[in-house]
This record gives sequence, structure tokens and C-alpha cells, in this order.
Amino acid sequence: MMRATVASAAVLALAGGLSSCGKANPYYSGSPNTVTLPVAAWAGSEANVAVAKQVLEKKLGYRVKTLQMDEPVAFDALNTGRADAMLEDWRGVPKKEKKYVEELKTVVYAGEMGVTGHIGWYVPTYFAKKHPEVKNWKNLPKLKKYFQTPESGEKGQLLEGSPSFSTYDDAIIKNLDLPYKTVYAGSEAAQIKEMQKRAAKKEPFLTYWWTPQWLNSKIPMTEVQLPKRTPGCDKVASKVDCAYPYTKLAKFMNKDFAKNGGKAAEFLKKFKWSTGDQTQVVKWMTIEKMDTDEAAAKWVKENPGKWKKWMPKK
Repeated sequence: MMRATVASAAVLALAGGLSSCGKANPYYSGSPNTVTLPVAAWAGSEANVAVAKQVLEKKLGYRVKTLQMDEPVAFDALNTGRADAMLEDWRGVPKKEKKYVEELKTVVYAGEMGVTGHIGWYVPTYFAKKHPEVKNWKNLPKLKKYFQTPESGEKGQLLEGSPSFSTYDDAIIKNLDLPYKTVYAGSEAAQIKEMQKRAAKKEPFLTYWWTPQWLNSKIPMTEVQLPKRTPGCDKVASKVDCAYPYTKLAKFMNKDFAKNGGKAAEFLKKFKWSTGDQTQVVKWMTIEKMDTDEAAAKWVKENPGKWKKWMPKK
């Protein structure tokens, strides 16, 4: 969930597939030299796909199509074959994962992506320094006055991004009996804009947020410690009363593509980079305002020793 919308990928309705022997697979209606990858609405996902696209197109000779969609829809697309591989899943839709991976077996786990993500509730560090008690969730009721907005009324506001993101925040608020209200900015871009506006004035705010995230280098953030996780504490969404986990971000593939996708599938299975690598590309995209493809090409040019390890066997 590393999530700044810097979407430059095209939204395409036609999905691609691939067969190592050039035959159309059961799901595929286009060129066997095309690979279709979903891009979620945050910069980390876009960086993954952009780098994969550079290597697939420039080094392996494939054409890459992208589909702008978040995790729930991406799983549906993998199931039908409308998409071939998802490169960053935060394990935020367990019901769909269970349905397609365990029950229908149309989608397969394709390994770790290499980045560990963490979602939580955060305040700007400048506020935490003045009010260190905010680091413990138990003190949120007495601090609500700092977070009240016209949208939240008498309650404190918990700023959210896109309604499409998988969160447990309403349940956490209810189950911990906190006088707070979730207020959605509408998108990650709008959320970031609101955070930047408040930070410029050194105003307090409480927000659903995550690491790694490029904005953290511009606005240092401090996490509010929610209750420690216990086994099964988030098994039932409506009963969640604990902190979010640290998640090793995962890759998933359409089963047919994973089996018959040839060099493209082999490359994507091996694709695994560090938080630092991803963050570097995201910084070029967001802070330095580089074109997405340009940022990806720069990383590929500067890191041959890394991406060559992902290349398929000849």
C-alpha cells in the first residue's frame, strides 16, 4: 500500500496473454507477444510495472499493455485472463485470494516482490514532538480537538485516501470506542494534497498511511501505536481491533500465463527488488517529476547487475 497516484499508464480494455510456443491460451484474444500488467493507484505499483515493462520490451522483445486497477479488480482480471501478472499485492483482499488461488485455482502465487509494507495511523512528526502522548492510541480521545474538521464535526478526523483501498479503520474506531470519523479525500493524490497543505501550515492531522512512501521524505511521519496484533485479530473484518501487519508484498499470476508464459513469465517470477530500489524510482517520478518510463529506464541503465539476475535462462 505505497500509494501515490502518478498514473501515466494507459487504461486498456484488451488484455494480453502469452504462450511459450506461440499458441493462443484459453483466455487470450490478442498477440502472443503481449503481456498485460495491472497498475494500482499508487506510485510503488507504477514503478514496479514501469521497470518490468522496460526489461520486457527493451531486453526481451515483448509488448507490455497496462490496466489501471486496484487489487480487488486485479484479482478478477487475473482470474479471467484479462491480466497476466500483478506485481504488488498487499494481501488486502483475502476473500478473493482464497477464492481464486485456493478454490478455483485460476490464479497462482508468484513469489515475493521484495518490499515489506506497513499500513497504520500516522501524524506528522512535528505534532508528535509537541504531543508525544499521541504515539499511544489510548490518548487519542483526549487529543481529538486537534483533529476536528468541518467534515468530522465533534469527532476527530482520520483522513483516508481512496475508498478503493482495503482498510479496517471504521471497525478499529468502533471496536476501540474512539471518538473519530473516517473522512475520504477521494484518491491518494487528493490525500497527499491535503497532507501537504496542512504540513505547510504546521497544522495537526491524523491519517491512514503507509511505508514505504515517497512523501515521508518530505513530511516526516510518526505512527500512532494501535493495540498489538494477536492471532486472528483481523480474521473478521467487522471485529478488527488491532494494528495492521507488516506485509511482504506479493506477486500473483494467471495460472495459464504462469505455466505457458515463456520467458516473460520466467522473468516476472524472478523480479524481486528492494524497498530502496523502488523508492528511488518513485522519488524520480514524484519529487523530481520525471516521466515514468524515463525514471524506469534510468534505473535499468544504472542497475544492470540487479535486473540481469531476473533474466530467463537462454
